[in-house]
Amino acid sequence: MTAASSVAPSEWVIDLEHVSKTYAGGVQALRGIEMKVRRGEIFGLLGPNGAGKSTLVKILLTIIRPTQARGTLLGHPVGHKPSLARIGYLPEHHRFPGYLTGAQILDFYGAMSGVPRVDRRRRSAELLDLVGMTAWATRRVRGYSKGMRQRIGIAQALMANPDLVVLDEPTDGVDPVGRRDIRAMLLTLRDRGNTIFLNSHLLSELEMVCDRVAILVKGKVFSQGTIADLTAHRQCFEIEIADADPAQTLASALNLPPPATLQAAADAVPLGTLPSGIAATLTRTGLRLDTIEARDIQPVIDALRAKGCTIRSVRALRPSLEDLFMEAVIDPGTGAAHAPGAVESARQGGPQ
Repeated sequence: MTAASSVAPSEWVIDLEHVSKTYAGGVQALRGIEMKVRRGEIFGLLGPNGAGKSTLVKILLTIIRPTQARGTLLGHPVGHKPSLARIGYLPEHHRFPGYLTGAQILDFYGAMSGVPRVDRRRRSAELLDLVGMTAWATRRVRGYSKGMRQRIGIAQALMANPDLVVLDEPTDGVDPVGRRDIRAMLLTLRDRGNTIFLNSHLLSELEMVCDRVAILVKGKVFSQGTIADLTAHRQCFEIEIADADPAQTLASALNLPPPATLQAAADAVPLGTLPSGIAATLTRTGLRLDTIEARDIQPVIDALRAKGCTIRSVRALRPSLEDLFMEAVIDPGTGAAHAPGAVESARQGGPQ
């Protein structure tokens, strides 16, 4: 039984079985999306330009109609308009009237969402404090920086106390201090029970806050899950030693045939398999061991120390979210990145 199937259906805020969208001319923007977002988590949606991210978000928010959509959003079939009252949304290129103040923006969107006036005042004060904009509440939006507008945008998405918050590029154009503050804000919202659905190109930002991610490529989900799950088969330990020629030293210490010295174009060459069954790879600075268990590398460290090796560092390594992204968007046959955009259907004579 997979991790996904072990969770009760009611715990999935978004549970998509098949979502597809074909535009006029046979352009397939989405080709059978399957995706699950758990209640109370931060979920990151990422992919190259034209992968179908915006199309998927617009279908979930009923902005456009899908060609086919099986699945649920907040427990109702995709397209159930009354569910929208339980969703907060910040689009990527949002625009607020410059003559309104931050407080007026929140009051306006609260009224649009049906929040009673007395609750709007209380809610506005709480959210202005949450996003760090209390001191600017009575200033007109035209005088705000990009980061301030993003903060107010996040606050307006929260006015109706939604169960699901959809944020499209919430840190776009924000300086490092502002991005840090927004990350902390998102974690606070998650801890309060909100479900956050993030769409962003800033992979390092997603990696720091997301519980799980999905990578879209040409209208299909390439992979989804926690970063730990997605990288489990590629985690390893790297041992760096102080030696001018680590190949001979390592081979001798581990009783393996000595390999040739690394070539200028190579970053690593296989060294062999240890008696424990762990594959060892020679790198330019030492040794890489294909295991994620710290206890497995202790005999190796003992053997190296017994041979008088000076160990500079021992590091647990795993691919980053950027590594996973690049793996998804690179065509293994050509080694080049997939062309941007969706896929044209075979009926139109386009590529698949």
